[in-house]
Amino acid sequence: QVQLVESGGGSVQAGGSLRLSCVASLLSSCMGWFRQAPGREREGVATIHTNGGSTYYADSVKGRFTISLDYGKNTVYLQMNRLKPEDTAMYYCAAHRGSRLRAVDGCGGADFGYWGQGTQVTVSS
Repeated sequence: QVQLVESGGGSVQAGGSLRLSCVASLLSSCMGWFRQAPGREREGVATIHTNGGSTYYADSVKGRFTISLDYGKNTVYLQMNRLKPEDTAMYYCAAHRGSRLRAVDGCGGADFGYWGQGTQVTVSS
């Protein structure tokens, strides 16, 4: 069982920045950030393989968001720059549940079965 606790959400004007943090009881093979806006399906924002370091970003956030790790603190970060109103959502940290994934395979086959409680991000125009 992996416990995840997110923080760092808040309200910001368009063009601003926020950094989300996710403290994990342990880092699994793949960690990720997802978001869900009211009336919309949950979408993957960014993932990172904790051994190989490979990352994935949704097209909508490429060049603006950066996912990173602090192994010493068991923490996953999501640096969000040049925020837009359409980034408004509840952001969730997630961890792969299951056997270890090879670095060469990345996180494409990850089973994100562990979830945090979420942190709200609101971007005003």
